[in-house]
Amino acid sequence: MIRVAAFLLAMTLAAPAFSQGLDNPATLTTQAPSIYKARFDTSKGTFIVEVHRDWAPKGADRFYNLVKSGFYNNARFFRVISGFMVQFGISGDPRISAVWHNANIPDDPVRQSNLRGYITFATAGPNTRTTQVFINYVDNRGLDRMGFSPFGRVISGMNVVDALYSGYGEGAPQGQGPAQGLIQARGNAYLMKTFPKLDYIKTASITD
Repeated sequence: MIRVAAFLLAMTLAAPAFSQGLDNPATLTTQAPSIYKARFDTSKGTFIVEVHRDWAPKGADRFYNLVKSGFYNNARFFRVISGFMVQFGISGDPRISAVWHNANIPDDPVRQSNLRGYITFATAGPNTRTTQVFINYVDNRGLDRMGFSPFGRVISGMNVVDALYSGYGEGAPQGQGPAQGLIQARGNAYLMKTFPKLDYIKTASITD
């Protein structure tokens, strides 16, 4: 019994801890500044997103809290479609993915168009935004009428965004790329083994 207890304690200590409130989405609700910048240091270089809260307040607030809490650190750009967009925002840690899976926020009215370089939350239907976002590679204003509401735009490093590895194409089951369900269930262990060329975010932070 002592050996079992010692083993369980060792496993607990070895497991990485949740950081900055990521274990409880309900606590990460700080209102974002009216305009702020988020810096993404990636395996391809650095890009900066400028967020305007008046474009999409609920989306801007959620993104602010996710970046500030370290949610995007070590996350992969798992869906990179040339001539369309790049998507990211599933945690590399399955425990965090499980906590945030149903942490939905209400929709924002669409006040900006999905133009090249603009960033928007992905959805699975009305009022289902959680953590996944995408950056438009081209003029995708056709997404506006579908309710995709941009909350910011890349103001520096769009060449880095353009260079993210796109060789795996569309995700499963439509394509040969990563399956989102498996990313959520197995995290970076699945991606690193099966899709090792994916680029990733080293750190994301709020800047002055």
